[in-house]
Amino acid sequence: MCRLGFAHVAANFDANSCPVTVLEAIKKTADFFETKGVDSSRLQAELLLAHVLKMPRMKLYLNFERALTAAEVDAFRELVRRRGQREPLQHIVGSVSFCGLELASTRGALIPRPETELLAQFGWDFLQQHPAAAPSVFDFGTGTGCLPISLAVKCPRARLWAGDISSEALALARENAARHGVQDRIEFLESDGFAGLAEGVSFDLIVSNPPYIASAEIATLQPEVRDFDPRLALDGGTDGLEFYRILAGQGGARLNPGGKIMVEFGDGQAGAIAEIFSSQNWVVEAIRQDYSPRDRFLLANRA
Repeated sequence: MCRLGFAHVAANFDANSCPVTVLEAIKKTADFFETKGVDSSRLQAELLLAHVLKMPRMKLYLNFERALTAAEVDAFRELVRRRGQREPLQHIVGSVSFCGLELASTRGALIPRPETELLAQFGWDFLQQHPAAAPSVFDFGTGTGCLPISLAVKCPRARLWAGDISSEALALARENAARHGVQDRIEFLESDGFAGLAEGVSFDLIVSNPPYIASAEIATLQPEVRDFDPRLALDGGTDGLEFYRILAGQGGARLNPGGKIMVEFGDGQAGAIAEIFSSQNWVVEAIRQDYSPRDRFLLANRA
């Protein structure tokens, strides 16, 4: 077994004289990622290698002594280089898992975060109990389409609209909807907030994970976010609250009687956002927490 660092082994690979095993590739890559500040370095190394070898990550553990071919080392080396430059893993492998659904992931839209799965769950719990034959949903700022797609899969009777100001994000969302066979149940529209909706159209549920980073704070974010997520999907204005003012100020006119709005927000914003909604005659039902647990979601109605 080679005792050299993986980067050196990969650059000078000779399948006969210097085989690199699965385990060695993982260990050396994890060490390399540590030096580059990559979080969860061992897990990231395993996920990249599993992608190259086209096998489930856990199957790597049954193949630790397997020698990589020259072609596999070359492919893995390139992915390791990109991740070492802090390109997100989801962009490198081209997909992200959300609520058990594989969605394409590109630089055209914000990478869905695990906590947003909770927002989707709150949404489908509400829709599944809704008395309407076909409850209607609007996703304000859809990005990859993760929210309406997961709601459509979980709630087959729901009708959904998904808006985004970015045509690139909408193209990705349409691709993801087609991947899961729900493209005919979601109307995608290029829209600045509610502006693209026809007059008089209203919904039983409005969901949103809008941009909520204060403009001046974007430069301080991790490189994976700052350099690869679209600024449009991050920038919430001077105080990060611009889009909550739009949602609170304009959303009431788009909500059916008995409807709800559910939004995600950033750390420390709960009090300010609750005040924004209360000042626009919303009844704040709950502030709910994410996995951390930190305050992360607001649920409100117009009762």
